[in-house]
Amino acid sequence: MELVAALHKRKSIRGYLPDPVEKALIEDILKNAVRAPSANNTQPWEFIVVAGQMLEQIGQENVKRLRAMEMPAPEHPWFGWPKDSVFRQRQVDLAKELFSLMGIERDDKQKRDAWMELGFRYFGAPAAIFILADKSLSDAGPLIDIGAVMQNICLLAAEKGLGTCIEDQGVMYPQVLRQVAGFPQDKNILIAIAIGWPDPAFPANAVETDRVQPNKITTWMGF
Repeated sequence: MELVAALHKRKSIRGYLPDPVEKALIEDILKNAVRAPSANNTQPWEFIVVAGQMLEQIGQENVKRLRAMEMPAPEHPWFGWPKDSVFRQRQVDLAKELFSLMGIERDDKQKRDAWMELGFRYFGAPAAIFILADKSLSDAGPLIDIGAVMQNICLLAAEKGLGTCIEDQGVMYPQVLRQVAGFPQDKNILIAIAIGWPDPAFPANAVETDRVQPNKITTWMGF
């Protein structure tokens, strides 16, 4: 697949087939993904890949804490979008489209809660890639580099026919990851990427978000 085609094919997949993803396939993705640009070649990223029953157990524990209304404690900078901003509106528009496709009414709390829990269970993906950084680094310092390697992972997965979803729900309870899977204490757990074979029958997978065209957000100087 050419790069431009991969860029347009990549989208967030929120429903997966149960088929496992071979370890060798994810190894190949990571081997190429680490060619991402990195400030002063610092390469701050580290990976933990979890699959199968262990990932299911992590998801169950995440949901248990969510239902108990335990306050999330992510190890990355956490913020919301300003109210009445275009950024918040885009988020709301996406939620409306997802809920419409999934048949979730605005006042159906049970279905809305179930949808939220799905993210904390990695959308049922057979595997998840977690990206970590050493705690000796500043909170925001490695994030640009992490974003670059994250994009590479998703594009390389799309090239192989795999689906991904970048999601911070999966790292909102880092203590779960440490207790269930033994994630190291000296690393910050920054983001999770659900990965697997897309379920073509899952309604939410039909979402294809638009993008603001560059001519509306670009200022040219000296041309």
